[in-house]
Amino acid sequence: PICPLWEEARELEPYSEDQTCERAPRQRFACALCFCTHRSDMRTVSQSELAQHKSPGDIWMAVDGHVYDVSKFARLHPGGSQIIEQYAGQDVTGVFFELHRKDVLAKYAKLRVGSLEGAKEDGALGEVGAISAVPFAEIPAFQGQNSPYYRESHKRLLQAVRSFVQTELEPIAESADLSGEYPDLELRQKLGKSGMFGIRLGPGPWLKALGSLGIKIPGDVAPEDFDYFHEMMAHQEFGRLGRPGFIDSLGAGYGISVPAIFHFGSDEVKRTLGPQLLMGDKHSVLSISEPFAGSDVAALQATAEKTPDGKFYAVNGLKKWITEGMYADYFVTAVRTGKTGTPKDLSMLLVERGPGLETKQIKTTYSTCCGTCMVIMNNVKVPVGNLLGKEGNGFRQIMYNFNHERWIITTSLIGQGRQAVADTFMWARQRKIFGKSLIDQAVIRNKLAASAAALEGLQAFLETVTYDMCKTKGGAVGDRLAGPIALLKYQTTRACWNIADDCVQIFGGRGITRTGMGAKVEGFKNYVKYAAVYGGSEEIMAELAVRMAMRNFPAQAKL
Repeated sequence: PICPLWEEARELEPYSEDQTCERAPRQRFACALCFCTHRSDMRTVSQSELAQHKSPGDIWMAVDGHVYDVSKFARLHPGGSQIIEQYAGQDVTGVFFELHRKDVLAKYAKLRVGSLEGAKEDGALGEVGAISAVPFAEIPAFQGQNSPYYRESHKRLLQAVRSFVQTELEPIAESADLSGEYPDLELRQKLGKSGMFGIRLGPGPWLKALGSLGIKIPGDVAPEDFDYFHEMMAHQEFGRLGRPGFIDSLGAGYGISVPAIFHFGSDEVKRTLGPQLLMGDKHSVLSISEPFAGSDVAALQATAEKTPDGKFYAVNGLKKWITEGMYADYFVTAVRTGKTGTPKDLSMLLVERGPGLETKQIKTTYSTCCGTCMVIMNNVKVPVGNLLGKEGNGFRQIMYNFNHERWIITTSLIGQGRQAVADTFMWARQRKIFGKSLIDQAVIRNKLAASAAALEGLQAFLETVTYDMCKTKGGAVGDRLAGPIALLKYQTTRACWNIADDCVQIFGGRGITRTGMGAKVEGFKNYVKYAAVYGGSEEIMAELAVRMAMRNFPAQAKL
């Protein structure tokens, strides 16, 4: 593969098939940033030479030890050329990092003409996949805390997933999120063949299937060593993208539907469709919610009746708010196959996109790129072999899936929250107001402390529940973990609402802007309310947690 930045840098020098990116040595691509940084003909520019290039049409600037020719770019600058001309011929490192994310340096690496004499590069871009030293930017165990949960394989997987996210997804995240474009087949296949789909399904039979398809688990983790902590870190690394619409377009619906196919599908379905799903050649989503029923799944109205020849089900009904539905090939669909009016009527069918099935985009508060849609089924013929499990077991299967789904939502939200807190710490240190950095203001430090305390409390709760999942037969499945996971989700969405509020207040206007310095804070702020609704609303989570706790309330207990 070629680095996404290559197209912007190809004029620098001929591309060599043997070129290896020095910032990500395991990746064989031509990286614009590396080409620019490591070109043998890049020269040293003195302060006096830099100062000479300060006229309209001839503008050089220095940022982070590098000198850029922005003469032509000045005309295209979103803020106009005047601000560029104001700082022409100067080292603008401080001003630059008050206004721009470091990603911009990689995006415009082709404009670099040399290194500034005597300037020390502070390595703002960092090494691909590196562990950050920014306070609270990492799970505490990776910033020096002693922890019983993590092994070397967890660190390897974390850095492998982070490298993939930084090199393959970060460069396209903003444009995809803003344009609302669905991920194309090529991107989905890249996610499949890199193992990024498989590892976010968690421990299960699909992990060994990956090996038979020639797909390695990132970080060279053996399938038998892979646990829920590995999965947790994968979700959190994707969460660091900070744009929830784009994040959900990369497998939110897929990740909660494929396990149902592997657990309940027929051997024939698993043999034929399973590999296509893992490779990213086909895409499935979970299709349960309806205009008539959300958290109250027993009230679903979509129906499936067998045709007179007994070979098909005729499926009719509506499904709503189906994430990734616009580009899905298969829908793991809850339907009513009985007429008793009880949960025993429910069954699960694997419905393939075809005649009678239509999807319509639903515009929500985050990007349309995740394909949230209405699914309209009008006499869709589904082979009886696509029944998942047995008729009447649908309610149990939905409940079987819910614990893991809720844990995934929680994990992703905490990952997005960690990136938001890290960004806010960096912003507070970079931004100057009233003659000093934001972080020098006591009120700002108080907000940062409140956010960090809440974040680490959530991480500790998540790790406790995740450890329980690792040690429990069947993992997240089962009644005993339903209460703790519901309580975890409830506490996470409540606490993250406060974290988002503090982060937005510190970023100010940038915290409610979809691009620029506060883009990931703005995305996190939006996702908090999503997480509080889907997978089971906060109210349902609180009710479930208390009801499950009351099951074991000792009858003789008195105050």
